[in-house]
Amino acid sequence: MNDLESLRDALRQFAADRDWDQFHSPKNLVAALSVEAAELQEPFQWLTEEQSRHLSAAQLEAVREEIADVLIYLVRLADKLDIDPLAAAAGKLVINARKYPADKVRGSADKYVP
Repeated sequence: MNDLESLRDALRQFAADRDWDQFHSPKNLVAALSVEAAELQEPFQWLTEEQSRHLSAAQLEAVREEIADVLIYLVRLADKLDIDPLAAAAGKLVINARKYPADKVRGSADKYVP
């Protein structure tokens, strides 16, 4: 699968084949997404900054699976709410570019206040 539309369609079919659509309300999908995002933290929990940049094969596989879970629930939620996630991300990038001008925030992790 190379695009979000194909993934969305596959997820629709996956849920339909299992009669799970009845459980995929936006509220439930947000809850599931939150759980999966928390699980994504687990492989990093006790690592140093440096260790987090050099994961073992097993750690990388665990992260890959959790990223997949996060993406699956996010795409499913966007589908239920008729939101194009790529368009939403592109729009948010424009907003963030205005909110955080590169010449004002470059190299700083501090909260930028104009």
